[in-house]
Amino acid sequence: MLSDQELLRYSRQILLAQVDIDGQLRLKDSRVLIVGLGGLGSPVALYLAAAGVGELHLADFDTVDLTNLQRQVLHDTDSVGLSKVDSALKRLHAINPEIRLVAHRSALDEDSLAAAVQAVDLVLDCTDNFSTREAVNAACVTSGKPLVSGAAIRLEGQLSVFDPRRPESPCYHCLYGHGSDAELTCSEAGVVGPLVGLVGSLQALEALKLLAGFGEPMVGRLLLIDAAGSRFRELRVKRDPGCSVCGQHDA
Repeated sequence: MLSDQELLRYSRQILLAQVDIDGQLRLKDSRVLIVGLGGLGSPVALYLAAAGVGELHLADFDTVDLTNLQRQVLHDTDSVGLSKVDSALKRLHAINPEIRLVAHRSALDEDSLAAAVQAVDLVLDCTDNFSTREAVNAACVTSGKPLVSGAAIRLEGQLSVFDPRRPESPCYHCLYGHGSDAELTCSEAGVVGPLVGLVGSLQALEALKLLAGFGEPMVGRLLLIDAAGSRFRELRVKRDPGCSVCGQHDA
């Protein structure tokens, strides 16, 4: 049940017919893994905590650097030098002491990543390198857990949802194949702060839709964002029956 305090805290989204009490209870009962607490993970963590997602698992092995503060709004100047997870714990607890927070301060290897994914209902990939995204995707496919994936660099952003519970859904590998480990990161190519805030906010919205059970999640669709021209474009993405990641899980 929701306490009087929770009813008041979440009243504005409970007013939505698409959410209501039942949707808020589903959020309260949900467990979510956020991989990466940087530019994308910041708005994701802030909005999911504020919305009342009952248990947030926070994974990041990095520390807060001064160069992060231009876009990673989860952290502040006093957090420089601290673990990003510890910085996030403090901020999120201040925003919503009603939720539970689980810390993963070390880099997740294959076994620990598999266990972390298995322990939650949904995963948000907020990282900035291809190898980690591939590993997270594979763990989600194996565990049958939905994955909300976002990316932002320079003045371009992308967003999609991969849900192995739906037979028609592609996975991250269907879309990007083997990619390239030579892909640039924000520290090399740069990025404008509001863009990562936009993509991360959309990731949080997709997560809430999946968890509370409303709207149309972006399964089978890829959103492309051109920040320079303030333009949005959507592409349809089909599942690859020969995919080396999700294809092998067909019955």
